[in-house]
Amino acid sequence: MPGPDTRVVEIRVPGLVGTSGESLLDSTSVVDVAGDGIGRLIRPSDRLRRPAPGPVLPALGRSIPRILEGYLWSGMTSGGAAKATWALLFPFSLANVAHWMLPPVPEGKRFAAALGTICRAVLRVASLLLTMLLISQLAVVSLDLFAAQCLAPGSACLPGAPSFLRDFAPLRTAIGVLPLLVLIFVLDRIPSSDWRSRNRLHREHSSSPLQPQDLPRTPGLRTLHTVAALTCVALPLLGGPFRLPTATFDLVVWICALALVLAALVASTVGFSAGPVVRGGLIAFAVALVGIAVVRRTPLPAGLTGGGLGGADGTVEALGAAMVAVTILFALLLIPAALLGRPTWKHLPHRLRPWLGGWAAAPVIALAGLLGGGFGAGLAVALRQLVGANDLRLPDTYVLVTVLWGAGLALAVVLGVLGFAVAVPLRRLRRGIPKIVELMEIGKAQEEEAARVWARASWERKHLHHLALTVALAMAAGGGALLVVRFGFGHLPGWFTPLSTIGVFALGALAAGLLRVVFAAATTPKRSRHLGALADLVCFWPRAAHPTVPPSYALKVVPELADRVKEHLADPGTRVVLSGYNLGSLLTVLAAARVIADLPPEDRERVGLLTAGSPLQWGYQRAFPAMLPQAQLAGLYEDLDGRWRALCRGTDIFGGGVTTWRHRVVGGKLLGDGYLPGGGTGPLAAEADEQGVLVLGGDHWLPDPMRGPTGRHRWAPGVLKHTDYVVDAEWDNAVAMAAGLGRPRPTNPWGEQGSLFGDFPQMR
Repeated sequence: MPGPDTRVVEIRVPGLVGTSGESLLDSTSVVDVAGDGIGRLIRPSDRLRRPAPGPVLPALGRSIPRILEGYLWSGMTSGGAAKATWALLFPFSLANVAHWMLPPVPEGKRFAAALGTICRAVLRVASLLLTMLLISQLAVVSLDLFAAQCLAPGSACLPGAPSFLRDFAPLRTAIGVLPLLVLIFVLDRIPSSDWRSRNRLHREHSSSPLQPQDLPRTPGLRTLHTVAALTCVALPLLGGPFRLPTATFDLVVWICALALVLAALVASTVGFSAGPVVRGGLIAFAVALVGIAVVRRTPLPAGLTGGGLGGADGTVEALGAAMVAVTILFALLLIPAALLGRPTWKHLPHRLRPWLGGWAAAPVIALAGLLGGGFGAGLAVALRQLVGANDLRLPDTYVLVTVLWGAGLALAVVLGVLGFAVAVPLRRLRRGIPKIVELMEIGKAQEEEAARVWARASWERKHLHHLALTVALAMAAGGGALLVVRFGFGHLPGWFTPLSTIGVFALGALAAGLLRVVFAAATTPKRSRHLGALADLVCFWPRAAHPTVPPSYALKVVPELADRVKEHLADPGTRVVLSGYNLGSLLTVLAAARVIADLPPEDRERVGLLTAGSPLQWGYQRAFPAMLPQAQLAGLYEDLDGRWRALCRGTDIFGGGVTTWRHRVVGGKLLGDGYLPGGGTGPLAAEADEQGVLVLGGDHWLPDPMRGPTGRHRWAPGVLKHTDYVVDAEWDNAVAMAAGLGRPRPTNPWGEQGSLFGDFPQMR
């Protein structure tokens, strides 16, 4: 029961794009009060840079003291040259994300559990092939395009290059091989970095829904990826996987390299967890194979007519074909796995069901392969154009890649035009002004403005993922068809030429644009905000299928937030509210679940949760059904006894309802279904208050634009969409409700100071 010494601590957690401390706390200046510099806990500060109290919280008819804190974690995903290069690992990160997108396994279903295990094994194989494909394509650039062709004696490429680079054969080979070895070393070091919390006040939690953890196989997978990458340097020098060396010694080395690749692929399926001695021995053996291949193939041979290292072509083609085959196998295995997982979600409304019925991981892994192959081909095409040597020979399969990306770009443009230029306006004309907008807004001009933005936002939340998945699936199917045409008929039709031209432009722009973003982020940290937004999305999940991905910041943020909550709860008069914005809402949900699991029942009533602009329900809950199941979220709402409040705007493209669904307006009221404080789900109803806010269950639907200034908060005119939730007066109301202090009265007859005895009923 709140007493006279009650105070509220609100801990705000930002979302995407590296929010500053000042904007997070809506303060002119902030100061660090805790943290290690990577994860920073901040508070508002006065002119002497001392921590200052936050604004009082109107509740219980009086002003409740509030301490305002923020947790900044953007330093884990942006800033510095090392983090900037993580953008190049985006295909790897997608493969890792696909692991967490797998459909849920019903309890007690052994066949479903076995299928899930097989799907994870195939995902690890696909991830290993992605690493090999990256190194092989960079070998095409470094070893074949540059060292073997451009620097060949008598070549017209780079006429200003010193003559000794062409005449001294060992130097040419070293120029081609050393960049690859440096890259492999860097990739091998990435899995050793992590953002794990150094504070051990919290107890360890096993990997489970709402509590993802790193999987124990990561050190073994790291070794397999390093060994496979090294063999992809040796194989092109030895002639590739389809050419038998003529010399006996070379044949033995070639067989050892292929055997090492096959062993790595098999070991990735069963899980490789050998000790450091075995892992070091495998890496040393792979390095020895590279050294032998370099010695035996110096000077570099010109294996193909017209120039070029023949082994590079064969290696890329073999890995591309293997990636296609593994992707198809994974997609086929995922069909029965998704069907067996259907009983866990078939009772849910359509807008809460997993994307593609739990099959969404298949197009994601296909997209990872397309991006990986597209980046390598685009880099080679862009560099050839850059040096002005169009006579340099590229692998024949790169023509297929350019055609595929040209067709994919054309399809994406057509679907985008149909969606944004046709479907959205038609939706606006057909539906007019939604009834819920009429409940919240008070003027015709406001209703028209809100309805226009509302139509686009709701369409994007409902269909944007359909566009992305459609393009990915179409490109994957097109890639398979092109392989059949290329190797079945031996040539491509002439009408593919325009698509290939478009693809060359698309791939060149992809590679050049990505490298430019990385350079800008490394040299100008303030310009890395867009790169940080990309990293925020893919770096949330721990390493699982692919070890060479950026470390998960959630493994550090969630336990440190939980520890901070427990520190504040040591004071019996303190109530703590975790406030999360955008992706920060997901972090606060996981932190709240962790705190609730650790606290005794008598302390749980002093913990609350506030989310704003959260993609939890329409995005993450549907994309990751096994990690964010409906039953677990309903249980968290029950444990919090309704102290989970969510601020929502219909104009917000990224955020939506969190605790309610099936919204409809009947008789001037907003009806819907949602979580109930007593457990389970049920029907709910809400009426608009004097500010146009509709409080339906745990969701607070805000009018946008706001009706007018309150005089107590900063004013922001116009349609705010995804920004400035904190300026709405409903933010403070939601904080008070999350703290268990009830919803403040609409007016305060005692003025800003409040009544001395605010806990007692007011005089009539």
